[in-house]
Amino acid sequence: MINVHGMSKKYGKLIANNNINLSVVSGELTVLLGPNGAGKSTLIKSICGLLRYEGSITIDGYENHTTEAKRLLGYVPEFPVLYPMLTVAEHLEFIAKAYRLNNWERNAEELLCRFELDDKKMKLGKELSKGMQQKVSVCCALLPQPKAIVFDEPLVGLDPHGIRELKAAMLKLRDNGCALLVSTHMIESMEENWDVTYIMINGRIERVCHRSEIKAGQSLEDVYFDITEGQHPEDKPHE
Repeated sequence: MINVHGMSKKYGKLIANNNINLSVVSGELTVLLGPNGAGKSTLIKSICGLLRYEGSITIDGYENHTTEAKRLLGYVPEFPVLYPMLTVAEHLEFIAKAYRLNNWERNAEELLCRFELDDKKMKLGKELSKGMQQKVSVCCALLPQPKAIVFDEPLVGLDPHGIRELKAAMLKLRDNGCALLVSTHMIESMEENWDVTYIMINGRIERVCHRSEIKAGQSLEDVYFDITEGQHPEDKPHE
């Protein structure tokens, strides 16, 4: 569903992403891990069509800048950006009109209830806390029922109920055939449910891990630290 092939991104002489190959199939939860400066955010923004790059990125076969691809892809950014003078309900209405959704109201109500926003519908974007803004961002991403979703640090700022509901929503989406790509530092939050993990270091994919390859008694956190702490001191981040 999400396919990245030979993708590179430079900022002047700085190489943020170096010949990245990554694939997320339908019905799969893929995790993207890496230390600060590894190039994860650049890769995420490139997949979502926010940056120019070299190489190929497609969503279900469509080049990621096309309208067809954008209709299939949902995006939850690390830092939610809401319209300060739109209410929570108006944000969802805006998304519904932008995507030309039909009969979306019931789905919107269910999302607001799930993330405990049903009593905040008339609150303006500027009146919401960081955690509430993140919940609105998640609801907006899920409303069009995309076939693939990219989450960038989605659990940061959420309260325990929000974390539980978002993790449950991710599992339901995966079980319904959605392709999920989750970039996070909270390794333990994905420990039980990941299918494939890409570990980035210095702008490169250092290792691709499949759950079936993990040894008994070994955690994803163990694998991550084995790889990242095994780097030589002279290896410097590109970003």
